[in-house]
Formats: sequence, C-alpha cells, structure tokens
Amino acid sequence: MSTISEMTDVAAYAAQVARAAKDASRRLAVASGQQKDQWLCRAAELIRARGGEVLAANQRDLEAAPGYGLSTAAIDRLRLSIARLESVASALEEIARLPNPVGEIIDGSVRPNGLEVSRVRVPLGVVFFIYESRPNVTADAAAICVKSGNAVILRGGKEALHSNRALHTLLALALDEVGLPAAAVQLVETTDRSAVGHFLRMNEYIDVTIPRGGKSLIERVMAEATMPVIKHYDGICHVYVDRAADLEMARAIVVNSKCQRPGVCNAAESLLVHAAIAERFLPDMARELKARGVELRCCERSRRLMPGSRAATDDDYRTEFLDLILSVRVVDDLEQALEHIDSYGSHHTDAIVTNDLQAAQQFAAIVDSAAVMVNASTRFNDGGAFGLGAEIGISTDKFHARGPCGLRELTSYKYVARGSGQVRE
Repeated sequence: MSTISEMTDVAAYAAQVARAAKDASRRLAVASGQQKDQWLCRAAELIRARGGEVLAANQRDLEAAPGYGLSTAAIDRLRLSIARLESVASALEEIARLPNPVGEIIDGSVRPNGLEVSRVRVPLGVVFFIYESRPNVTADAAAICVKSGNAVILRGGKEALHSNRALHTLLALALDEVGLPAAAVQLVETTDRSAVGHFLRMNEYIDVTIPRGGKSLIERVMAEATMPVIKHYDGICHVYVDRAADLEMARAIVVNSKCQRPGVCNAAESLLVHAAIAERFLPDMARELKARGVELRCCERSRRLMPGSRAATDDDYRTEFLDLILSVRVVDDLEQALEHIDSYGSHHTDAIVTNDLQAAQQFAAIVDSAAVMVNASTRFNDGGAFGLGAEIGISTDKFHARGPCGLRELTSYKYVARGSGQVRE
C-alpha cells in the first residue's frame, strides 16, 4: 500500500485502504484460530524486544503534547512506560489464550424434514476504529479485531501518531511473519480530518465504526456514518452509598473509583450518599479525597459536611470531568438516588455500596446502565476485569453490543442449513 505522502488525493487514499481491508477480511474469515494466536504471541514478543523504539516514539509525542493543549489526564492517557508496554504484551497473550469465537455453533436443531439448521458465529467484516490519545489501544484494538476475524482500520489522534506508527510497525511485521494479510491491520497515515469523513461514507467496504474519544468526536461520527456505530458518549459514573453500607468498604470503593485512574471513562464522577449516614461518612471521606487532590463540588447539605468544597451547579452533575473532581449529593433515600442517576447519568457504570440485599437488587434492576456494580468499584467495568481479555470500547448502546466489547461483541451470526435434497412444497 502506498503511504499518504505518495498520494495527493485523501479520498483515493481512504478508498484504497478500505478496499484492502475488505479483501483482508475475506482471508481472515477463514484463517485458523492457531494462526491468529501465533500472530498475537509474536506481536507480544516484538513489543517486548523492541519496546525501546516504541518508547522513543512515544517521547516525541509527549514532547509535542503541550502544543496540542492536552490536559494532564490526556497526557497520562498518552504516556507509555516499560510497565504499560508489558501490560500491552500480556494482554495480547491473554487474548491468544481465549477461545476462537469464529465458527462457534451458537445453537441448532433438526427440522421434521431432516434439514439441519445451525446458527454460526461469524466476523462482522471490517471495523473502522477511531480513537484519541491512548497508543496502547492500538494494540488492543488490533488484537481483538483480528482474533475475532475482522480487519481493522485504525485512526488514532494526531497527538499519538509517532507512538501508533511504532506499534503498528511491529503488529504488521508479525502479521507478515505468520502469513496473515498485512492489510488486516492498517493505520491511517494522514492526520487530515477530512479522511475520517471519507471512511464514514464507505459502507460498501466498512461494516461497523467504533469511535472512542470525546463527545464531539462521537457526535461527528453519528452524524456522518453510513454504517452501524458502536459507541458511548460519556462516562458519568456514580457511586451511591446506601444507609446500610459498610462505611469502610464505601470509603475504599469511592477512593478507588475516583482516584485510581481519574482520566478514564469508568472512573466515578459523582458520589451520592444516603442522608441517614451522611454525617458519619462525609467528613472523613472529604479529608481522604482532599488529601488525594480531589476537588469536591457539593450540594448544600453535603457542602456543610465537607469543608473546603465548593457549591455544585446543575451542570457539574452532568459533567464527565476525567480529572480529580467529584460532584457530591446527599439523597433522602434509594428512590431519590435512582432518580438522580436516571436524570444525570450516561448509562455507563453505576455502583451501590450496601449490605441490604433488597436495596442491591432494586438498584441492579432499575439502573439502566451497561454495568451495575454492587459493593465494587466502577473501575471494574473493563474487558480485562470482566474476563474478556481486552476490549475495543465500552458500549452504552443496547443494540448490537452493550458494555465492554470483546471478541464475541465483534461477531455476528449466520444461519447455515444442511440438507439432503429437501425442497419446499
């Protein structure tokens, strides 16, 4: 494939990439599980062996980051390290250990006329994946797409271009070494924003688009895409501390949900506390959060119990901060907590801390989110934590996939009917 520097027409370049991906997807659909796993393991070996090249490329991106106006949280998402590269390599190996979903017989039956009807899992085809800031996602997305039999076109943000190129070089080398088509994983080599629009109009080649980034990106994709889209807009995640909560457990869950990695979509953005335990819980919680650098934006009742906090606005409860900022509200009961989550949440991840089984069951049944956590951190809504090996994103849609999108979420199915000459009367 020609590089973008050799091409003068972005539309022609995009069409060439998309056609190559379509051709590669046909070969991947019949590739063996063993061959795909060999690619994953070889890619992991190369990332470990040549990680220095990736880190050097990442350093170039980090040095340019201030010029793009990236926030502290965005720079953290951009940054790679030896430990993060090891996590990337380990994730590839974990995906290799997962069962191959392609060809799985979901169910089947034999009709009275002897016709054998099966529902068989198949790849979606070609995935156009758009993402920002996080170069480790380059490897994760490629791995999960190829393992599930899909070709992928990767369009990362300009702020991570050098890191993405370095990782893609290793992924492509591993594809070639194991005999899989190089076009199974392609990186869009231009930062021209118009390229995205061209890809979004190529539904004859691309089967699904997955945007992973800010709300403006996702809104653009939804407005322009001519193929199905798997997405989530915001991660406005709540932790509700019930009147029957173990307060020490609640403290640990709130701290982890907010502070463990605040710049990701499953970090808590809002804390709701039952009025019956607010006076016992909030002052100590405030001291712990303030010690960790968290800015608190509180309702009138919670502000009296959390010294140093500021008054929350209505918009604060609707904001995905992606930073060490937390909105807080005291609620009168579980019903008011549920109403708040329904009004202000984004259907991503919401947690309850309680020892009341009935309250937990009611929360889990009523909260309409992709993941509901009971006595656990919101940070667990993640492909790896849920045993999927990795994810290409977390969907807040209800069709075709919801929650962490792993291997099965990147497949569909077809009916295969086997007969012995049957004809319909």
